[in-house]
Amino acid sequence: MDLSTKITDLVLSASCCDFLGIADLTPARDFVRDQGGNTVAVLPRAVSIGIALPRAIVDQLPSRSDRGVAVNYQNHAYSTINQRLDAVASQVASVLQQDDHKALPIPAAERCDDERICAVFSHKLAAHLAGLGWIRKSCLLVAPQAGPRVRWTSVLTDAPLEATGSRMAQQCGNCTECVDICPVHAFTGKPFREGEPRSARYDAGRCQRYLREDAPFSVCGLCLYVCPHGRQ
Repeated sequence: MDLSTKITDLVLSASCCDFLGIADLTPARDFVRDQGGNTVAVLPRAVSIGIALPRAIVDQLPSRSDRGVAVNYQNHAYSTINQRLDAVASQVASVLQQDDHKALPIPAAERCDDERICAVFSHKLAAHLAGLGWIRKSCLLVAPQAGPRVRWTSVLTDAPLEATGSRMAQQCGNCTECVDICPVHAFTGKPFREGEPRSARYDAGRCQRYLREDAPFSVCGLCLYVCPHGRQ
């Protein structure tokens, strides 16, 4: 069994994940280096893995002031899925390492820079480069099958895996539902453009302050909930 088949069987069958792609990171190396440094940027490919959130839980987010709704979202649509992603990323890294390749699993949801409010690597970038979706005005990645209702992780590697798909064009059009629903107006409404800083579209600090100080039970997710591509 070749390496690609091993990874596919592990991620999509044994681990019950919903999305798998391989990204060539070479075109984005400068961006990757700026965010995570040379240790991350030296690895030229990423295995991108996604799990769709439970639709019934996301659909309840407008009622997140109900403690039961908030707890259910935090547990099943955040903590549990992040743990599942970290577990499968660790397994994929082991398979790559057993085949004598470098493999660096990136945590699904761990911040490494409090000032810039970012992780060591962008999972959305990997998924976008792997052809799994496009980045919308709220900076979330939209997968055609599930909208933005997906959590992602990545395993960086030097394995000679063939890149999947091609970058999807942005398909939001004139829709501004994610921008309009934001309680603190954290989004400017500008569409994603490669090479443009995140701050052109999104004030991460404003979003974080709302979650920390004002959001019911520290839960929001309204931009994720409202996207028409996820509410099909």
